[in-house]
Amino acid sequence: MASLDTSARLIIKIGSAILIDGKNGTLRQDWLDSLCQDIASLKSAGKDIVIVSSGAIALGRARLGLQGRKLSLAEKQACAAAGQSLLTRAYERALDAYNITTAQALLTLNDTESRRRWLNARSTLETLLSLGAIPIINENDTVATDEIRYGDNDRLAARTAQMLGADTLILLSDIDGLYTADPRSENTAEHLPLIKTLNDDIMAMGGGVNKQAAVGSGGMATKLAAAKIATQAGCRMCIMDGRNNSPLSRLQNGERCSWFEPDSNPKKARRQWIGGTLKPRGVIVIDGGAAKALTNGKSLLAAGVASISGGFSKGDAVSVCNEAGAEIARGLIAYDTPDALKIIGLKSKDILDVLGYDNGAAIIHRDNLVMI
Repeated sequence: MASLDTSARLIIKIGSAILIDGKNGTLRQDWLDSLCQDIASLKSAGKDIVIVSSGAIALGRARLGLQGRKLSLAEKQACAAAGQSLLTRAYERALDAYNITTAQALLTLNDTESRRRWLNARSTLETLLSLGAIPIINENDTVATDEIRYGDNDRLAARTAQMLGADTLILLSDIDGLYTADPRSENTAEHLPLIKTLNDDIMAMGGGVNKQAAVGSGGMATKLAAAKIATQAGCRMCIMDGRNNSPLSRLQNGERCSWFEPDSNPKKARRQWIGGTLKPRGVIVIDGGAAKALTNGKSLLAAGVASISGGFSKGDAVSVCNEAGAEIARGLIAYDTPDALKIIGLKSKDILDVLGYDNGAAIIHRDNLVMI
């Protein structure tokens, strides 16, 4: 499982405990430079890379002189605001040496669990990847409250992997994988190199927050929660000790870690989710030409829509029926009901004139469509 050669889209999560020196709150620049060299190598091999990075609060804490004491939520948010620019600039400088463009994206829990926000975030990140950029994602701690926070970036990274259909998620941490017990306190703890099923016994091996490190909020429990999200989305996940330089090269060379096998592949998992999990909020009836186009793997265009019923919002699941009323497909709609009704039968070039905006030529894109 060590090779990344077969990976097409990787999410790399970097914890505060390995990016930031816990003693003085400064960036570990040599380590970051070595990581970015690894990333540049993967990028040159044609792989999409997304970075989910902690560190803003730790950097901001040092910048604002708030080290050495417990912070209130407002102080943490202030630290995030002061540190995020430093964090983004650090990645920008390190990757600019390889002519790689970076882009900042700050997300909250709502952004990955609200269908509308999920679709908007996904569209933005997909566009950045298509343009050759590397998104640098962090939780939007400056505005997030306890009710809309992840609280750790392990699960945020897993949600990002799910959102983007990534096939590999790598958690760079301060431990080399999953053990049967906490190896810091249990001498008999055994390392698990491959986990095929996340059953109750495996989930029970999660511990609490890493109290050994001066920074960071995650523990093994959050990593196992991330593994469940990722593997159910068809994405394999790795936990490795990333503290030494060139972690991805070391992973490629067989360094000890723990791999979690996915239940399926990302495309299959997404199709199962759309076709069998989401409840349709409306019905779209299409003509014969559109039905044939869908059978041939095309997107559903407004020109092929005969009628629409139901009340749905952008991102909701809808049933697609032929003229005889039989459901032939199911997909995620790109427009709200009122706007979808306005563009029935229109050619793609006319949508902008009618609505005043264009959310794409397809009412349902082929990537969001499953044939029944």
